[in-house]
Amino acid sequence: MERHLLPDEIDQLLDGEVGFETAPFKAHVRSCDLCRGELETARLLVRDLEHIPHLAPSPDFANKVMSRVQLFVPWHVALADTVRGLVPRTRGWRVVATGGLATAALLVTAASVWGLMHLDAVLFVGEMLWDRLSAGAMGALTSVVASVLGVGAAEAFHASGGIGRNTSNTGKPTP
Repeated sequence: MERHLLPDEIDQLLDGEVGFETAPFKAHVRSCDLCRGELETARLLVRDLEHIPHLAPSPDFANKVMSRVQLFVPWHVALADTVRGLVPRTRGWRVVATGGLATAALLVTAASVWGLMHLDAVLFVGEMLWDRLSAGAMGALTSVVASVLGVGAAEAFHASGGIGRNTSNTGKPTP
């Protein structure tokens, strides 16, 4: 052999492999001081490694590591976990919860059907509530303007409808 042994060839000799392939390696080691030294150093290293005490992590090692790892949880998994947490664990409470949810769904459905059948009444009540809320908000804003800028500014603010639209005596915007 005209060259020195490669690391994997030294490993074959360390492992005690036999055969036609290792015979030239053994012959080379007998004649080459450098390769013999490398083989001896590798044997000493293997012997030292075998005498190192085997260390085993504590039984709680994985839990400690994983408690410090921040995991990305997709939104649908987080939602499913939250819903699972809301479901009662005992059968009796599940029956009660199912009955309560079914009753709530029935009431919402009935209110929706009634609202659609009486749409004119719903629109009338909605417009009445909107008018009262608008009048209350306008009164509050007029009071703020009067206290900050004076009564004249408050009258101008109220006459403009608060957002620059002219209003008649009815309080409705005029075109």
